Amino acid sequence: MKLNIKNTFIENLPADKNLENSRRQVENAVYSFANPKQTQAPKVLHVSAEMAEKLGISIEETKSDFFKNIVTGNEIYPNTKPFAMCYAGHQFGNWAGQLGDGRAINLFEVAHQNKNWKVQLKGAGETPYSRTADGLAVLRSSIREYLCAEAMFYLGVPTTRSLSLSLSGDEVLRDVLYNGNPAYEKGAIVSRISPSFLRFGNFEIFAARNDLKNLKILTDYTINHHFKHLGAPSKTTYISFFKEVTTRTLDMIIHWQRVGFVHGVMNTDNMSILGLTIDYGPYGWLEGFDFGWTPNTTDRQNKRYRYGNQPNIGLWNLYQLANALYPLIEDAKPLEEILEQYKTDFQQKSFAMMKTKLGLFKDDENDLELIQQLEDDLQLVETDMTIFFRNLSNFTNAKLGLTLMQDAFYDLTAISKPIEKRWNSWFKKYEERLLLETISNTERKQKMDTANPKYVLRNYMAQLAIDNADKGNYDLIDTLFQLLKKPYEEQPENEKWFAKRPEWARNKVGCSMLSCSS
Repeated sequence: MKLNIKNTFIENLPADKNLENSRRQVENAVYSFANPKQTQAPKVLHVSAEMAEKLGISIEETKSDFFKNIVTGNEIYPNTKPFAMCYAGHQFGNWAGQLGDGRAINLFEVAHQNKNWKVQLKGAGETPYSRTADGLAVLRSSIREYLCAEAMFYLGVPTTRSLSLSLSGDEVLRDVLYNGNPAYEKGAIVSRISPSFLRFGNFEIFAARNDLKNLKILTDYTINHHFKHLGAPSKTTYISFFKEVTTRTLDMIIHWQRVGFVHGVMNTDNMSILGLTIDYGPYGWLEGFDFGWTPNTTDRQNKRYRYGNQPNIGLWNLYQLANALYPLIEDAKPLEEILEQYKTDFQQKSFAMMKTKLGLFKDDENDLELIQQLEDDLQLVETDMTIFFRNLSNFTNAKLGLTLMQDAFYDLTAISKPIEKRWNSWFKKYEERLLLETISNTERKQKMDTANPKYVLRNYMAQLAIDNADKGNYDLIDTLFQLLKKPYEEQPENEKWFAKRPEWARNKVGCSMLSCSS
């Protein structure tokens, strides 16, 4: 396995001079060197062949002991220096100070086919940023991250990627719901891939410490290596850089809203500078359409990171990034204008996204009202988001509307006469609106089906794979992996996965309730 190794990150950015892998405050450095922990009996459970190919690794090579040892941290690739990044962040709206890669270790970067990829292990042991934790990960959270990153990619959502999922062979002690009942679980490691793992928090930490020298070094590096098209670093370029990060962040969140994804923990240290979905922890997929839903038990009271609030949190986080970059620009006005533009862009892009989901391609002055009424109606009784919008592409007339949507309602008996009347009213308006379109029903269905996935990684599906894996059966991981590679296709052989959340999963841990250790 011969990789085209590059060292742009560690060669261009300041390293921690202290080489001890001890928990501490790290200053004047973007990263600290840290080697992964040796594991007892590593075993690779699954590999993304496509991602391996993007790194220049053949399928045959992924079956080798060398590959296994690299992606489980038991061997260090020749002439590389693994490291953990230093960053800070706002967590649940509060400044948390230094955070950093507490359970992620960056192995190396690979250049292949004109792309540069950073290869990282999650769950490979402690780093100087682990604080009171052990830096390890368990199988349940690793299965969730491994599957979801790839599922999001195939949905067309900007995301980090997954290379491999492995068992460490070690037992890891975890308190799944933080309620004082810890238990041992199977340890696991995910190999994650991204052009960059830099976050808003990488910039925040230098600004907070008034370390403007390193803030500039990091920002210039980021522009030179990831935003080269903006030109040489300067005050004008810094403004353009912030503008593009803002646009990418909003586009990512609009995609989340489109497919019903709730990140669950949108802290600034979990926000990618490239506008990629990063750090799959207590995420969840909307099942019943509900703007107020959050999958994160830590957030259950305030619901800061609820589905309907994700665009607002994106803006709040961008304000923190603007504050961090301000010392390089020394002019608040352009930053404020960009942040104001986000609000306008959100309204426009969200509206356009919803029109696409509804198959509305012409303009009509009543479209916003039609969408708002639909969003209200979807919350009258528990209505499955994925099934509703997917089935809507088969709509032909208002009289059959409710019949068409039967599978989307969790409890048909909850649809009272007044609710039925409201739905019939909406379907009638929708039918009349479709008459303004000039495309055929067939063409409309084709377009709608590219915006409305049939298959998403519902929480209960991931939990079934986890339950099987805990018993030593890993087949369902591959079944779901293959299913989610074609989320917009009909896949008649997989129709059983196009179904509402089963009742047993309504209040089951891992399906409805997830903690930050999930």
